[in-house]
Amino acid sequence: MRQPRVGVAVFVLSDGRFLMGLRKGAHGADTWSLPGGHLEHGESFEQTAWREVVEETGVEITNVRFGAVTNDVFDDARHYVTIWMISDHLRGTPQVREPDTFVDLRWIAPPTMPDPLFLPMRNLLDHHDLDQLLGGSRPPG
Repeated sequence: MRQPRVGVAVFVLSDGRFLMGLRKGAHGADTWSLPGGHLEHGESFEQTAWREVVEETGVEITNVRFGAVTNDVFDDARHYVTIWMISDHLRGTPQVREPDTFVDLRWIAPPTMPDPLFLPMRNLLDHHDLDQLLGGSRPPG
């Protein structure tokens, strides 16, 4: 029996923007997503968020908090429950540290969003108001 996996996606906020990456590889290739990855056994959502952001981008975060949950069915083989975390940039300049995951990292200032978006990000935006989710953390656009 196939089971859904748990992914953790992380908004890294800085000056009204958040960090996004252009994905590489079979899972969501050529789409834009937030840093994140799989929840590992025994980890809290906050620990996963911190670990994944550092591993993928080299950036350190603080004030990590829960944002939302989405149910993301990609196809017959892949089904994820995505835990959306929100954090503040603490230090570091984003760098692609896992070239098998991302080919580009950029600070994004909504409402302009890159295209195409990774399925979980589309699902989040379809079901949640980004301004409310981020707590007014970004400037009016």
